[in-house]
Amino acid sequence: MTELSEDKQIEYREGVELEFEMAASEKVFGGALACVNVAGYCLEGSDTSGLIFQGLATEQVDNADGSNGDLSIVLRRRGLFKVILDTAITIANVGDNVFLVDDQTVDLTANVTHNIFCGIIAGYIDTTHAWIDIEPAIRQADVATHIADGSAAHAASAISIADSGAFTAQTEVEAALQEIYPKAPVAIADPGDGGAIPVTKSGSVAITTTGVDDTRTLAIPALAGITLAISLDVDAGDAVITVAAAINQAANNTITMGDAGDTIVLTAVQVAGALVWRVLADDGNALSTV
Repeated sequence: MTELSEDKQIEYREGVELEFEMAASEKVFGGALACVNVAGYCLEGSDTSGLIFQGLATEQVDNADGSNGDLSIVLRRRGLFKVILDTAITIANVGDNVFLVDDQTVDLTANVTHNIFCGIIAGYIDTTHAWIDIEPAIRQADVATHIADGSAAHAASAISIADSGAFTAQTEVEAALQEIYPKAPVAIADPGDGGAIPVTKSGSVAITTTGVDDTRTLAIPALAGITLAISLDVDAGDAVITVAAAINQAANNTITMGDAGDTIVLTAVQVAGALVWRVLADDGNALSTV
């Protein structure tokens, strides 16, 4: 292409109505909620994987005996439309997203399977009718045509990430978050006498003993890189923690906390192909092998 060398007449449409080529063997009734399939051809709306909502049909078009593209249909792509809700709603649902059930029915996300987004409840009419604003769905659909999962165009599982620093091996935001969250330290509840201390995330456990020789167990770590700080918070007797594998080169696998303030910090590493705990800090504890 070359740059303009003279004025050019602007070709412009409001975009309120637009023609779509019909899919083969399909009939769409006037007023129907309509979609395009993965090939880009129009058909009636339904809760079917791969469909992308495109608007409401302004007329009936019967391509039941035709092939892809034999006929075209005009869809209205802007405005508020009265629709039927498959499950009862209340006025509190104003502002909620709705998704296709069939070519005249919508519902909330919990009540559908494939989440074909078709608008937002703009006004409550009664328990089974509402005004929906379809424009947010149309705007999403313009992007969603370029990704496989049109129903979740803005979900973390559909957004790729570029990791120039090699901080993660993941390629999508959702997977990266699942990798990051377990390593962000949080408060972990004391499981109580005889309980198992969680090993799936980094955090701090403050132990309260209730009698002589309270016990806890600690399994091998769920993933490398998490850190676990365990302290004796309230001392009403010793806390004896039995670990599933050795926590140091001396092969100690038992931690005994005898006084309030006794603390041990463990980190998860890989040794000989297996995940194990290793001691980062030990203050006041008795370590032994049982």
